[in-house]
Amino acid sequence: MDEHGNTAVAEAHAHHQHDHHGHGDHAAVFRDRFWLSLALSVPTVAASHMVAELFGYHVPSWAGWVAPVLGTVVFLYGGWPFLTGAVSELRGRQPGMMTLVALAIGVAFVASGLTTLGIGGLDLDFWWELALLVVIMLLGHWLEMRALGQASGALEALAELLPDTAERISGDGEARPVPFADLRVGDTVLVRSGGRVPADGTVADGVAEVDESMVTGESRTVRRAAGDRVVAGTVATDSAIRVRVEAIGEDTALAGIQRLVADAQSSRSRAQALADRAAALLFWFALAAGVVTFVAWMLIGDATTAVERTVTVLVIACPHALGLAIPLVIAISTGISAKAGILVKDRLALERMRTVDAVLFDKTGTLTKGRPAVTEVSGAPEVLALAAAAERDSEHPLARAIVEAAAERGEIPAVRDFRSITGRGVSATVDGHEIAVGGPALLRERGVEPDAGLARHTAEWAGRGAAVLHVLRDGAIIGALALADEVRPESRDAIGALHAAGVEVVMITGDARNVAESVGADLGVDEVFAEVLPEDKDAAVAELQGRGRRVAMVGDGVNDAPALARADVGVAIGAGTDVAIESAGVVLASDDPRGVLAVRRLSVASYRKMWQNLAWATGYNVLSVPLAAGVLAPIGFVLPPAAGAIAMSLSTIVVALNAQLLRRIRLR
Repeated sequence: MDEHGNTAVAEAHAHHQHDHHGHGDHAAVFRDRFWLSLALSVPTVAASHMVAELFGYHVPSWAGWVAPVLGTVVFLYGGWPFLTGAVSELRGRQPGMMTLVALAIGVAFVASGLTTLGIGGLDLDFWWELALLVVIMLLGHWLEMRALGQASGALEALAELLPDTAERISGDGEARPVPFADLRVGDTVLVRSGGRVPADGTVADGVAEVDESMVTGESRTVRRAAGDRVVAGTVATDSAIRVRVEAIGEDTALAGIQRLVADAQSSRSRAQALADRAAALLFWFALAAGVVTFVAWMLIGDATTAVERTVTVLVIACPHALGLAIPLVIAISTGISAKAGILVKDRLALERMRTVDAVLFDKTGTLTKGRPAVTEVSGAPEVLALAAAAERDSEHPLARAIVEAAAERGEIPAVRDFRSITGRGVSATVDGHEIAVGGPALLRERGVEPDAGLARHTAEWAGRGAAVLHVLRDGAIIGALALADEVRPESRDAIGALHAAGVEVVMITGDARNVAESVGADLGVDEVFAEVLPEDKDAAVAELQGRGRRVAMVGDGVNDAPALARADVGVAIGAGTDVAIESAGVVLASDDPRGVLAVRRLSVASYRKMWQNLAWATGYNVLSVPLAAGVLAPIGFVLPPAAGAIAMSLSTIVVALNAQLLRRIRLR
């Protein structure tokens, strides 16, 4: 990145702030209108003669104008967004929720106003119903706007936690404070115990337990040692580490997550679109029902009754519950996913996840840790410790894996006379003995061969694709080590759970077939694509789709973009290490593959709640509108306006309670 990288990200950050504040401003508008309208609605409802009659109390004569005056204020102030929204929808010839709400509150306002003024002989006191309708719809829109801004708000809070200065290691080895904007790729910074990492990078020296909860959602600290990646904003909790800066500005994890959130905010939920279509259909349904009701009652009754029945139909046809059905579920699922470290870039991807019947995992860095680890040890008990002593000063990834494994099991002996033998291995002196570690080239150079038992073990390891290193003491072989890309402990749980859910699990890798088949058999996957070039991974996705599968591709974002884009759902895993993933629909901040199952569970649960709420909200209207129109009048039953209004409010409560049940879902 060029020297202006941090300036560029400052501008991008400012732009993001603008986007975030755009959603925040909308939420604030609906919030303010909601609270004031709610405050005005309480006396409006209490002063309503219809409510007083329903609950058996008397409204004083002096309070007769409370409901009309306050109801008018609520209509003009609280209802303004819906009235203007209806104008926009009608201009675009796409009537929807705003038009439906405006129709209901407009009719209620006119009918109640005429009743209050004694014009037309009507008895339609809908002031309280108008006020409650406005309040409930404002609440629904506020919840939706707030849900859109929650993730951004959390990220802004994280950005504010980044240190203003960093301790950069200068040429003389001293740590000197510099402004954050002065950091460059390649710099080394000191992160003290309790301090925050100022930029994305790799641990150059030291070991620390790092709190990554602000990025991954995981509460447990993670051990980070030399060679491990760390993310800006995370905290070294117990000791100091030195970090080599590898990403600044727009290339950092935080900037990448902010882009993902911006994309998520601009995406539309299919269920939300369905709610809009349902509102449009209900608008025409309400108009048709109103016309039929008016004509029918004009033919069989009188004009006053016809107007009263028609107004009742139009007011009741506006579904309070439909206005809350989707926003409530979105708000709750947003909170649940954020706590679980799930970043939803595209809501449609989250909804499609419930239909996935095949999950294609990239092996390296997804099912495995993407770095070598000691998997087998054979020979003398001290083999691992001696090998680690000899390898301690080596920078090779295999050497770091040996040292790390030995450190977990005990102390590593002191060494002297370390020497790297190019192309063959390393050697050093331990307690007066020469210890050498290397592969077949080292054995050929020393003219030694392992015994039959050790040779059998090493051949088996090599057959599984493991790297084999022999350990020699004073020229004699005392044992051997197998090193391979370590399978994540969580991978087996993830695959087992997906199988239990009836989902096929497929693994894809560029490794040799024998290595891939060995890992696949160990994990219990259903199918393995091996020796696949990075640019050909999307062809494997297409092949599975050609078999009629709905595929979720899970990768770490490195070389996986085409496959992530082609899949029905692209899931990028490990946002802490690679967040510039524009092709994924869902990003897991943690590198735990069990997160894929969590996404699927959330998809199934939230979509089910959306449909339940939509079914209840629209079903109520389908049943209540004919009753309000008077279809049962021939047998002596006509739905009173008050009863219809109460039933409408109860339907809203049912939808709200049903959405709250989503909190009971267990994602892990």
